[in-house]
Amino acid sequence: MKVRKIPLRQCIGCMEQKPKKELIRIVRSKDGEIKIDMTGKANGRGAYICNNIECFKKMEKRKALNRAFQQEIDQKIYDQLNEELTKNEK
Repeated sequence: MKVRKIPLRQCIGCMEQKPKKELIRIVRSKDGEIKIDMTGKANGRGAYICNNIECFKKMEKRKALNRAFQQEIDQKIYDQLNEELTKNEK
């Protein structure tokens, strides 16, 4: 019997490797739009974060999205992601 390999991704908040399904994907599309991708299948460059506020705060403090997407990320986007994360946590 063949054992399936579980894809791991690194959270840009806590820097821990976790199964892809446990993480939230943040994606930058070709036109530069940054949003949360709940399906995990949207086209574009992806960065992953744990589904908790602590990891988000670490990511925001270190400006980890700026590094992940190699561009300056507007504070509005961090605020928008924070709002969506707190909504998802409930």
